[in-house]
Amino acid sequence: MHEEMSDEALMLAYRDGDAAAFEALYRRWRSRLYRHLLRQCGNGAQADELFQDIWLKVVNARKGYEAAAKFSTWLFRIAHNRLIDHYRAQGRAHLASYDDDPDDDAAAAALPAAASQQPEALLERKALALELVRHIEALPAAQRETFLLSEEGELTLEEIAAATGTNRETAKSRLRYAVSKLRSALKDLK
Repeated sequence: MHEEMSDEALMLAYRDGDAAAFEALYRRWRSRLYRHLLRQCGNGAQADELFQDIWLKVVNARKGYEAAAKFSTWLFRIAHNRLIDHYRAQGRAHLASYDDDPDDDAAAAALPAAASQQPEALLERKALALELVRHIEALPAAQRETFLLSEEGELTLEEIAAATGTNRETAKSRLRYAVSKLRSALKDLK
């Protein structure tokens, strides 16, 4: 039943006391929100703390929720404000660690892997990923946030503008500059 409902309808149902509606919202948005936070603050422990704070704010704000904007815009606006508070309190963190997933060890023990799974290919892909992360981290904060909201949050320009408190044209310019800088920085990579 909940799976067919829109995010806004789920939040309104949660506001009215349907705890299962919150669980459905959480399942839909947890991964995108967490990835966004991890890439913004660059530290797993800090991302975990921010993630919990944001969901706690959602829970605490449920009584006053009105579907004036998309739920995703509202959620990422809360995340944006919490990140600003975090930066003010602690400053920018160092680059996140993108170590191999523990499950990768089991795959490595398997019999002959495909060419794309050979150690050299895996190492090259990891180096490319780290290079991309490094260039994303080097973007100015506003451009980085806009890029991550677009890519990780899958928000539209209108939703990004609402979440960051800017207008659509500003969000569009920030995204265009971020993509242009990343393309330029990565053009020589294979």
